[in-house]
Amino acid sequence: MTITQRNDSATTSTARVPLEHPGSLLAKLMNAYSRHEFGLEAEPTKALLHQPKVLTAIARFGMKAQKWSRLDTGLKELATLAVASHIGCSWCMDYGYYLSRTHGMPIEKLEQITTWRESTVYTPVERQVLEYAEAMTATPPTVTDEMVAALREEMDDAQLVELTAMIGAENLFSRTNIALGLSSQGFKSQCDLSRN
Repeated sequence: MTITQRNDSATTSTARVPLEHPGSLLAKLMNAYSRHEFGLEAEPTKALLHQPKVLTAIARFGMKAQKWSRLDTGLKELATLAVASHIGCSWCMDYGYYLSRTHGMPIEKLEQITTWRESTVYTPVERQVLEYAEAMTATPPTVTDEMVAALREEMDDAQLVELTAMIGAENLFSRTNIALGLSSQGFKSQCDLSRN
């Protein structure tokens, strides 16, 4: 699935740093990779290009995190969406929707992520993951021994650590995007919603 590039008039006007890097070889390489992967140039990448060491560290971490495989992908995606929703990162919500649909998550779960407590579409373990993600994201965090004990009944220690790391990483991504003024790029609207 690819995303249609937005035209210049739709470019995010709220970005707090310039998103253009004329003549930069790293920018050309990163934008080419982004276009290949997503069909557009991801604005978080363009923003982070102002400090290449930060960009490459975050990009490497992200690529390595994609290879973590102890925890169910759907649980990780729900956790990251819960974080993005709690923080209010429209870019992460937009991209997370696209990614989750690409992996086959039901639309109902994606559409009800902000009201998961009232929803009936989530399994008990999904509800525990959503609660844990929000508790980790709260300032200060509100994680309890009881929450972790309930999760440990559903997953082993490696899975719990992976979940915790994914939630922490999404906090980094969402908070960075919010602070830099980045917003949705239209991933959700381009998604193939006919998938089941």
